[in-house]
Amino acid sequence: MSPPATILGRTADSLRSDSVGGLLLIAAAAAAIIWANSPFAASYEALRGFTVGPAALHLDLDLQTWAADGLLAVFFFIVGNELKQEFVHGELRDPRRAMLPIVAAVCGMAVPALVYAAITLGDPASAGGWGIPMATDIAFALAVLAVVGKGLPPALRTFLLTLAIVDDLGAVTVIAVFYTEHISFGPLLGAAAGLALFGYLQQGRRPAALLGAARVPAWAVYVPLAAVVWTLMHESGVHATIAGVAIGLLMRTAARPGEAESPSHRVEHLLRPWSAGLALPVFAFFAAGVAFEGLGAVLTDRAGLGIVAGLVGGKLLGILGGAWLTTKVTSATLNPSLSWWDIAGMSQLAGIGFTVSLLITELSFPDTPETLANAKAGVLLASLIASVLAAAVLTVRSRRYQREPRGSAG
Repeated sequence: MSPPATILGRTADSLRSDSVGGLLLIAAAAAAIIWANSPFAASYEALRGFTVGPAALHLDLDLQTWAADGLLAVFFFIVGNELKQEFVHGELRDPRRAMLPIVAAVCGMAVPALVYAAITLGDPASAGGWGIPMATDIAFALAVLAVVGKGLPPALRTFLLTLAIVDDLGAVTVIAVFYTEHISFGPLLGAAAGLALFGYLQQGRRPAALLGAARVPAWAVYVPLAAVVWTLMHESGVHATIAGVAIGLLMRTAARPGEAESPSHRVEHLLRPWSAGLALPVFAFFAAGVAFEGLGAVLTDRAGLGIVAGLVGGKLLGILGGAWLTTKVTSATLNPSLSWWDIAGMSQLAGIGFTVSLLITELSFPDTPETLANAKAGVLLASLIASVLAAAVLTVRSRRYQREPRGSAG
């Protein structure tokens, strides 16, 4: 093997590590925050507001949107694909285990919204932002978990993945129902038809047969089909990253005779370095650049205070309390390799709002610039506090697992 190939191979292998990808993501976010709060902030805003793409397809989008809707769809594909593997072959095959993160996610959306509503009660200017603290930023949460949780049981990551996917689907539904003026059902039905075709090809006929050819590579069918599904989903008004999740969940996870590995594992191995090394850092760079004007303005503004309380306290109470209560009133069980302290740390990690929270913030306060600025700063502050608290708890738990035999999760 030539030296360049060796270097590329080693780089790709390192990017398949969650910790390396997590560090890149956090570094990109830090660079964006520094730039957005520097004397050169105007150039940062000009960069992420730069528009590119075909207007005829309604895809003349700014770079920030391309990163959040386009590049992030690659990451969500990997997440959906990984969840499919867990549902078919792994931890989530047992409905009693799968029920717990799903119920926890629902409680983790409802309680923060209620906390926000209680704090902003009687303030009409802030009332519309109840959806902001509902969201969990899966990319940032997984990045922090990868950096601080090297000794933690794999089941905790699976719990967080499942919870965050349900959370994202819930947040997108909230946006569609309460914060979107119009959804185009024609493109949405077209996207659904494309997904049905994708699933049929995965489980049924080979892609080459679709074109009446014997030697057409599979990617020549799947990549254009995925691009069409993404475009239609974007055109419908639904957050386009849902296309990535849906396609990932449709991947075939079992190898057929003559295949060395399943399409699910093969494509994940190929795309994971691109997701960790390009998609996530670029997304973080364009999403995290929030101007921060100080604690005073945020904590005296009811919207900002409601967001901080909802993300930091509401997420912890909703997820941890919801999961614990579920085990008491149903047959759902916590994985025996985990303890409730692990779930507490992960619940705090779910308080990282960022992307979807910032999106809902823009939709909540389009006509009140001061409230909008304080709400954005509240999302940033809450995400920072949640990260620090989660890192403290999970670092302690990780060290304990590294000292003790696996299975002693107390």
